[in-house]
Amino acid sequence: MAANILQLPFRRTHHVSLSGAMRQYISSKYEQHPEMFKEDLQLIDGMREEAISVQEPHISGIRRLTAYSAQLRWIGGKFPIDIGVDFPWYPALGFNTATPVLQNNIRFELANILYNLAALYSQLAFSTNRNSSDGLKTASQYSSAAAGVLTFLKTEVIPDMRSAPPEDMDEVTLESLEQLCLAQAQECFWQKAVKDKMKDATIARLAAKVSDFYSAAADWAIKSDAISTEWIHHFDAKHHHFAAAAQYRQSLDCLERRKYGEEVARLRDSLACVNEALKESKWVNRTVVGDMNGLKNKVMEDLKRAEKDNDIIYLQPVPPKSELKMLDRANMVAAKTPREVQDGISMLGEGLPFGRPLFAKLVPYAVHVAASIYVERRDRLVNQGIVAELDAMTARLRELLSSLNLPGSLQALEKPLGLPPSLVSKAEELRQQDGEYRLKRSMEDTSKLKANDKAIYAEGVELLKAEKAEDDKARAKYGTDRWSRQPSDVAGQKLWAQSTEIEGYLKSAASSDDLVQKKMRESERVLKVLTGTRRELESYVPSSRRATMTPQIEHEVSRLRTNLNEVARLESRRKRKIEALREKARTDDINPALLKETGRLEREFPMQKIEPAQFEDLFEERLQDYEVDREMLMKEQEDQDGIVSRVQDANAAFVNARKGDSSTKEREQALQELENGYLKYKEIISNLDVGRKFYNDLANIVARFRDSCKAFVNQRRMEASHLESEISNSAMSAMSIHDTSATLQRQKHHEASRPPPPQALEQEPLTAPQPTRASIVPPGPTAGMWTPEMGIKFGPPAPGSHNPHVAPYPQARPNSNAPWDQSRPRFT
Repeated sequence: MAANILQLPFRRTHHVSLSGAMRQYISSKYEQHPEMFKEDLQLIDGMREEAISVQEPHISGIRRLTAYSAQLRWIGGKFPIDIGVDFPWYPALGFNTATPVLQNNIRFELANILYNLAALYSQLAFSTNRNSSDGLKTASQYSSAAAGVLTFLKTEVIPDMRSAPPEDMDEVTLESLEQLCLAQAQECFWQKAVKDKMKDATIARLAAKVSDFYSAAADWAIKSDAISTEWIHHFDAKHHHFAAAAQYRQSLDCLERRKYGEEVARLRDSLACVNEALKESKWVNRTVVGDMNGLKNKVMEDLKRAEKDNDIIYLQPVPPKSELKMLDRANMVAAKTPREVQDGISMLGEGLPFGRPLFAKLVPYAVHVAASIYVERRDRLVNQGIVAELDAMTARLRELLSSLNLPGSLQALEKPLGLPPSLVSKAEELRQQDGEYRLKRSMEDTSKLKANDKAIYAEGVELLKAEKAEDDKARAKYGTDRWSRQPSDVAGQKLWAQSTEIEGYLKSAASSDDLVQKKMRESERVLKVLTGTRRELESYVPSSRRATMTPQIEHEVSRLRTNLNEVARLESRRKRKIEALREKARTDDINPALLKETGRLEREFPMQKIEPAQFEDLFEERLQDYEVDREMLMKEQEDQDGIVSRVQDANAAFVNARKGDSSTKEREQALQELENGYLKYKEIISNLDVGRKFYNDLANIVARFRDSCKAFVNQRRMEASHLESEISNSAMSAMSIHDTSATLQRQKHHEASRPPPPQALEQEPLTAPQPTRASIVPPGPTAGMWTPEMGIKFGPPAPGSHNPHVAPYPQARPNSNAPWDQSRPRFT
């Protein structure tokens, strides 16, 4: 019963190691070791072997194909599409089924697996027993599933391949095969309706839709380069056959409704359709031809009866075909993509049909990049957007105090003899840190980092310059026509632009270094005092006589001291806030959120490569946590403005109260210089830390730049070597042609000057006899016959002898200047 339908053939492939390429990619692109995924690598190869071994119509193959396809879609989000494996697949249709198509493309592998799944459903429908109603229902379901898989393949997988599909999987071929599967599924419903003896009008509508499906399959097949002419003839035959069947069934309905004229018209149209179908008899199988002949016999019998009855009894007018109402269609089928294909990824997991997803713990490289991007944005927001602003506020506050000669003027008045406790503690801090040596060591370390960065950068630039010189030299030697590749400055445009960018970094950093060194020179004298002995510090600060403290002065001193204490508390509080903010940033781990979002993306957008840009919304949401810290800046500025105003007012009143008193002027100046020196030390240390971090970061950049230059130069030199070889080979070929022409001319001249050879040598060489099979046993050796024991001896022919079957060997002429004929062996 199934011989009147078609089945899709399987595509075949060879064994390839998918795990080997995955292992290599994990090792080179991920921060995880491939051994972590040893079991997954073994499983993926095993699943592929099971899937490609499905070459027979058995229901067990469905799970093997769908499970492997689900894993392929899952891992498509973790590995690149060009994983590094050339998947070989032989076409199933067309004229090149013996030559495999190779593509380094995971989606190409998925497309072939799904194609084989559609073929499996098609062959299951073909092999199902359609003699029963249940068998017809099952066959129809299989055919609809095949059409659904082809639809999914056509709309979801092929467009995402990023490469041209094979000719038997292009859009027109898949569309034709889909219509074929739908036609055969609908044909099952028609056959079931006939078997169940449903109304003729219903059967007619079912048959009409079968005809439409076959017609669409034929239309698409004509546009395809892969579908054979035999299949196209089958489609056409089926299209006309079911058009005839639909009209025949409608004629029976007309007979029942006593529309005898329309009955005759539809029977005539049915006969015309079946005759059109029988034109394809030469190319379709005998079962289909038998079906068509059986229908034709029925139609002819009924037409003969109907015409006779109408002519004699009913006398109803027979409408022309153009006036016949088009038959309604009853579409009972649709392309139903199986859930295992449509939602295969959702069926991956512990305890789910397809088992756990492979490489689930493999973090895509884009996630690492996204984490780096977030850390960079977070640190820039914290360090430049918040901490730098707070440091700038503090610096402005200290500049103001320095301009007001604070706290030196207050300390000199409060303690006219000895050293202020705050100054002693600051000097002790610098001595414990060995401040002067620390500054020098930091500057030396920064200089070493700078020199190393410049050396690496210069190495990369020298490589680019050397390659450019080599390219220019070769272009001048061979000319631009033969030396046709891009010039160095064009091919390496990105590297030259990066070189200019790095050079700008170095120049900017050099100016900052000069500024730091200038600060060092200006503060060197004071720093020596602060890091020296207590005796040197005391001798640097002159004592003064105790000034007369009037009640007004005491009041203003107390008021100013209170405000300066507020400044100290503000700075201390601000320092704690900065430390807390930095600790908050250090503990801000976005990786769990990235992994959660990655899982969502992999589930919702299977086979879509994860890109850092997909996490932008997550970045914005996480950075909102620092909005409260940014708002804190405004509060800090308001508090500082209030304190600054109060300090200025208190200092003005203090200066006014002491107007005319210069007894502590020198002491004030010395104390203020030491205070400013301490602050300058802190500033220089901070600058050096920033510089050291800058050059450390720059080291990674210049190292990548140098490595990129090396790779670029090596590639260019290989290209140059290959291009030089091609130029040399073409030149040698031209010389060889020229030399051969000259040699032939010399040979012709030489042959013309020689006497004519003997007549025997002018004969055409005899064609070697072809071996034939003898039906008798060959005789033993006779006298004069060569045997293997005799060996081979060469020598000149006997004088006067001539054997036309053996060409004479030329005699050795060591001193001969005659040209050597390559067709003859030379003996010396």
